[in-house]
Amino acid sequence: MFQYRLSVLPPSDPLTPDVATTFFWHSKQTMPYFHANVGPLLGEYGPVKSRNIDLVRIAAAVLAADRSASRSGRLSSWNQREIALTIDVLAVTPWNEVKDDVERLLGFLTGDVWSLTFRREHGLPEQMGRVGIDAARVVLLSGGADSATGALLSARELVGRNEQQILVSHWASTNLSHLQHEVANEIERLAPGSTADHVRAHIARGRHAPDGTAYGRENSTRSRSLLFIAVGLAIASVDELPLWLPENGYASINPPLSKSRRGSLSTKTTHPKFIGDLVRILKRVGAHHDVTNPYADRTKGEMFSQVTDAIGTAAASTYLSMTSSCSHTGARSYGIGPGVFCGVCFGCVLRRASFIASDLHDGSQYLEPQDDKQRNWLTRKSVIPPMRDFLAESFGEDDLARLQIPPDLPLADVASLIERGRNELRRLDL
Repeated sequence: MFQYRLSVLPPSDPLTPDVATTFFWHSKQTMPYFHANVGPLLGEYGPVKSRNIDLVRIAAAVLAADRSASRSGRLSSWNQREIALTIDVLAVTPWNEVKDDVERLLGFLTGDVWSLTFRREHGLPEQMGRVGIDAARVVLLSGGADSATGALLSARELVGRNEQQILVSHWASTNLSHLQHEVANEIERLAPGSTADHVRAHIARGRHAPDGTAYGRENSTRSRSLLFIAVGLAIASVDELPLWLPENGYASINPPLSKSRRGSLSTKTTHPKFIGDLVRILKRVGAHHDVTNPYADRTKGEMFSQVTDAIGTAAASTYLSMTSSCSHTGARSYGIGPGVFCGVCFGCVLRRASFIASDLHDGSQYLEPQDDKQRNWLTRKSVIPPMRDFLAESFGEDDLARLQIPPDLPLADVASLIERGRNELRRLDL
């Protein structure tokens, strides 16, 4: 079992014996052991609701542990980890009452077994700030095509009503932060006056503990978007605003390409079951919980077409091409520069198909391997072989039943969405 702890107090001197498994988030300063541009009380964002502060701490701790607990094996032999996590929160009782539900939620998200312990700790005082006064909506902006689509369409709608939105981004890589900034600037250019604020949160575990011991490294982090949602809800909680989580419905349902793709191999952060269960937990603890995916019934290609309808073909092509959908990191070690996409991961394949389905020119730069090292890397990362098999097979009622669709969603609508998504992928001619 992996054991970790998130502390909102500075490291003690001398360091405690379990320091190598403790993540210290105690200020808004970037430390070698924890990176943050906001403190654990989220004072920078204003009077955030207490349970939403707790949710950000929980999500930050989960992501830090997820990144540190190494997996082994591949596909169907990928191991299920057992992770015990102690988290400093403002109030223990509300979270203890939903502890089992939170553990199950995390298990659904990452495919692991989680055991949570909550400890009451306020943390150091923080200066209070304020973001996005008088905004009407908070929208998550990751730098991906779906979030860029949602943020742009939201902006144009709100400008027509003389209202504004707050954009929220979360980043670990400086390259991603730069992209998010560029997309936000382009939204403001295309919908002038639409942005009340663009909050770029940097909350991430460092590489080494305070004593210099290296943390573990695991690249299959499926809990990253939970922190993204938690930060968005925290900012939205100040004025009880709705939070938009834009993601195409096909990717949200995310039908696995094969029976061996489970757990950490399938992203589930926008799955309707995950969102529904998260909202129920937040209601019970008294946290702000107004989160919705306005594109849950659309394919990615259909979302791209909405951008075309809003700003025209040429502008839509340019705007969507500047976003990033590639899910693979570490390309730099293979001599692949930033802004070059692999073209063969699920995100890239779905992106390429969506440009074709919406009759838009794809101005993205995909990798053309220059040596055996790059070719072998692409072969290992490619989902194209299982994608071909997936598209060649039928997708019936038994397959649908395995997707854990909430009972309030008509299965006929979900089946239609999946088939439309599969038809878009077929147009790519894999």
